[in-house]
Amino acid sequence: MERKVSVYNEDGDVVGRVQYNNELDYWDGRNFSSGEMGRHLGITRLSDGRYVLIHGTDWQGERDTAEVVSAARALQAILRAGALELLKKKKFSELQELENKKILGEMD
Repeated sequence: MERKVSVYNEDGDVVGRVQYNNELDYWDGRNFSSGEMGRHLGITRLSDGRYVLIHGTDWQGERDTAEVVSAARALQAILRAGALELLKKKKFSELQELENKKILGEMD
């Protein structure tokens, strides 16, 4: 079953619909989550190039939502989740370039 999620902009307007995913979840020792029980996090990109964070929920009475975010925030979400493999996907190549410019390595 295809599960679509409405995407909201900063004004609260629906600007798109995306396929649900939880690609930014990680194993917390008991469950896959985004750090809070029953909460999930995914990421994608709209056809116009804007990045979207998908907020999933397992809680009855709550709905999954998605929000447009900046490239910097999208990158931080990927880095915090440790989902660096996503940076190899074509749709996130811009984030790989941003990481190369913004994230410092150690000194020799």
